[in-house]
Amino acid sequence: MDPNNATYPVKLYVYDISKGMARQLSPLMLGIQLDGIWHTAIVVHGEEFFYGGGGITNCQPGETSLGEPNSIIDLGTTEVTVDIFMEYLTSLGESTYRGNQYHLFEWNCNTFSNEVAQFLTGSKIPAHITDLPAEVLSTPFGQAIRPLLDSISIAPQGGNTFNGQYGQR
Repeated sequence: MDPNNATYPVKLYVYDISKGMARQLSPLMLGIQLDGIWHTAIVVHGEEFFYGGGGITNCQPGETSLGEPNSIIDLGTTEVTVDIFMEYLTSLGESTYRGNQYHLFEWNCNTFSNEVAQFLTGSKIPAHITDLPAEVLSTPFGQAIRPLLDSISIAPQGGNTFNGQYGQR
């Protein structure tokens, strides 16, 4: 394959961190049906990349502490090389996606996956994932438990965390 015209597949790995509990309990607790509480990651160049309370992290696809993804969504392909992508991630890790900036409802793994998907493919991740926090907070119970949920930081164990130094992950 001509490296000047190479394309690389881009996938969205979707995990239900509630392990099915959201589907069962959301009608009773929230008054609305949720199919899951979604954690997402981008898989490109043979690695899985995600954001949590520890910052931007990568590992082998499907090797986080969350186990196998509930679904894998094909986001298309990219012409972005691994070197350019790593520079991009390093820049994000130094600026907008440091671990201390994580917020469960407003700046989370899905925000990261959406931004990275747009960078790589020009497309967003599905709205039912990115709209989930607003759905939860639109309910009386969601508003009541927001102070508790605001204190939660999700950081699935993976492999390497980007520490802001290109090539040192």
